[in-house]
Amino acid sequence: MNKAKIAVVGAGLMGHGIAQVFALAGHEVAVTDSVAQNLDSVKSRIAANLRDLDDDVGAVSRVTPHSKLAEAVRDADYVVEAVLEDLPLKQKLFAEIERHVRPDTILASNTSVIPITSIMQGLNKRERTLGTHWWNPPFLVPLVEVIETQWTAPNVIAWTMVLHQMAGKKPAHVKKDVPGFIGNRLQHALWREAISLVEHGICDAETVDAVIKASFGRRLAVLGPLENADLVGTDLTLAIHDTVLPAIESRPGPSPYLLKLVADGKFGFKSGQGFRTWSAEQQSALRTKIMQHLKSMRDL
Repeated sequence: MNKAKIAVVGAGLMGHGIAQVFALAGHEVAVTDSVAQNLDSVKSRIAANLRDLDDDVGAVSRVTPHSKLAEAVRDADYVVEAVLEDLPLKQKLFAEIERHVRPDTILASNTSVIPITSIMQGLNKRERTLGTHWWNPPFLVPLVEVIETQWTAPNVIAWTMVLHQMAGKKPAHVKKDVPGFIGNRLQHALWREAISLVEHGICDAETVDAVIKASFGRRLAVLGPLENADLVGTDLTLAIHDTVLPAIESRPGPSPYLLKLVADGKFGFKSGQGFRTWSAEQQSALRTKIMQHLKSMRDL
């Protein structure tokens, strides 16, 4: 565990950050990617992040790029895949990975919403497979959801939890493999109601964001929703739910408002307009604000 051999498949946005965390924790990390540009730049991107965070830049020496998948995963104790959110691609990739790893190597898929059972169902040794959901950016957001399937052996879950905890992360055990796991189910329940408020003319998008940031959003880092329910009392929570829940958006599919935004080419930052209009300067300012906030939270 102190010196595990880690293989990261995918050197893009998430993959290079995952490799950085494990290398900084003292592990030897092999990285592979089918996109040459991602692989060629992975060490320089990691080094830049380490310098920016005042972390040990020497950790990048523990990262070794490999152009061939077989070479990257052959001696690994733990393989984590971090490629596009594409189910057929992930299935094909793990079928190939399984042919090249040791029988005891743990295999993990990093995905934000795809059920792990769908990804791993075609493998021969499914008891050594599980999911991990890292949040972006991986080197600043502490949570990693560790997703168990009906096949995952208990020792595989336990080893993976300890691996991430010792790397400075906060692993959360997801005991049932459901779409979105824990974090994204909670997040998108909030987003559904936020979109509904705008859709029905109750307020505009800017007001939704302002209300959240100026009220319960300020408490969320130290007061979770169920802690809050206990704080105010489950009796009061029940009384509020009796009145509010019947009025909250409950449709099982996407909002027509969101569907129209996409149909009209309003893709948010990508096009400069989504729920709100975004200039290049506004986009840059918000990205900088987010990174500065996450860095300050990590320092705390």
